[in-house]
Amino acid sequence: MRTALKNRMHSTLAKYALSLDTQSDIYAPKWRPQLMQLIRSLPDETRRCMEQELELLGLVQDQIDQLEARILERVQMTPTIQLIQSVPGPAKILAIVIDREVGSIDRFPSPACFASYAGLVPKVKASGGKVHYGRMIKQANNYLKWAFIEAANVVVRQRHHPAWQSKHVVQIYERTRQRKGHSVAVGAIARYLAEATYWILKKDEPYREPISRPPAGSKSAASSKQGQAPA
Repeated sequence: MRTALKNRMHSTLAKYALSLDTQSDIYAPKWRPQLMQLIRSLPDETRRCMEQELELLGLVQDQIDQLEARILERVQMTPTIQLIQSVPGPAKILAIVIDREVGSIDRFPSPACFASYAGLVPKVKASGGKVHYGRMIKQANNYLKWAFIEAANVVVRQRHHPAWQSKHVVQIYERTRQRKGHSVAVGAIARYLAEATYWILKKDEPYREPISRPPAGSKSAASSKQGQAPA
């Protein structure tokens, strides 16, 4: 409901070529004065509808906040949930959803099987020696699928923050977005987060950033200066 309201208001603003010069959520409190200024520039009836939708968005957000507070009251933060929170993206609520829906990670023989169970792998069609990858499969645990996609969207929103720019998952997003667009990039992040979650639960260890390795055959800066191959 919250997303539908935001998309409807975005569509209305786009119709009149109005926007805010920001990549963050324009409905956040800090952007409210600028957003209201845009709304006041709309025709009377359109402005009235936008104000009603903004009010509805506030009511929906209040209900979400109350529900999340209730969840945090009722659910004990276990070591498993804390492990899931070590992965970039899932905060407390998403970590709780993932923990409850996974159950025992030993049910899954591999990270690929877990990603498939969460619906984060594409449909594959092969014909005449050619393979085509389509949209994500629909036969899946939709709660897990939602949780990992929401966690991927957290990464997208935070990618410009100095503490996030060097993270491996942000680099995955940027590379994939340049080649295949935003939607595919979000799906790629969601699958990465699912597979990372599989491994941290399987190994019972917090998430660690992958070690950056130079491409095969390349030389490090230091060895290049000395004219020597890397050790």
